[in-house]
Amino acid sequence: MKNLDVSWDGIHDATGYLFSLAKSLSCTVKNSPWHAYAEDIVATSGFAFRMWVSADLCPSATSIWGFDGQKPWVESGGLSCEYAGRYWGQDHIEKEKRLEAIGNIKRSVDRGVPAISWDIGIPEWGLVTGYDNETETLATLSAAPPFERGTLPYEKLGMRELPLLSVLTITGENGKPQDEIFRDTCKMAVVHLDGGEWCDNAKGLEAYPALIRHFNELYNDEAAWNREYLLGNYGALKYYAWRYFEKNGHANHGNFAKISSDLAALYKEIFDAWVQAFKWNESGSATEKEISDKLTAAWDCERRAADIMRMV
Repeated sequence: MKNLDVSWDGIHDATGYLFSLAKSLSCTVKNSPWHAYAEDIVATSGFAFRMWVSADLCPSATSIWGFDGQKPWVESGGLSCEYAGRYWGQDHIEKEKRLEAIGNIKRSVDRGVPAISWDIGIPEWGLVTGYDNETETLATLSAAPPFERGTLPYEKLGMRELPLLSVLTITGENGKPQDEIFRDTCKMAVVHLDGGEWCDNAKGLEAYPALIRHFNELYNDEAAWNREYLLGNYGALKYYAWRYFEKNGHANHGNFAKISSDLAALYKEIFDAWVQAFKWNESGSATEKEISDKLTAAWDCERRAADIMRMV
């Protein structure tokens, strides 16, 4: 079997719940010739800004959105990629798309770069790090603790617990200038925050009141882990928005320097608020009202950030 020596080392996860696709994307780019993009791509693909909250706090809300967006979103951040997907009602193209995805994976592994795939161990995203044509199996690495390595038969790719296919591979840089990446990152963030990207649940800024309600009138002890999961997931993502704007503010001496610095300051507050809410919820060391107040403060900051990004 051809298998890459890849681990999650060096991927910043402030809460231990970093969204598995964002984590896999950053790790893939870190283990590629284009590793300079590894941290920024979480923001420039828009994932640092995305939030989805279902009425019952079901964790699967983080997986109910348009998977086909991955290719244009990642390419907006300056990287080129290949993508193969198959969804509900597309059983007639299952084999065609599976073979396409396996071909993409093999080419990526041969380049020394892991592939990002849906449902390779648990129904979230993880990495495909190798393949073996003799046994017709893929080598996998889970993004969730205990970060197990495993194997998956070719024929089971996209046909496991939730039978959807979604395989993204990074193929290179596309030469997009940094100023254009910045502008498009802000535009993409605003589209999501304003609810413009498809999802069946509360999304963008509307995710805040949907989550806050579960620390107020809808508080339920049975939903403790669901609250922890969502706080940890989105709290860890906010780090990448803060870091992107902070670095861009230092590097950019043109029109976007002041805007980047202002956004960095806001997203640092947002990140700190989410992580504090996560820690309080995890430890039980604060009241539900204190947690909801912290999220409300983050909500106010992110609305202000969206207003700034609308002007870019």
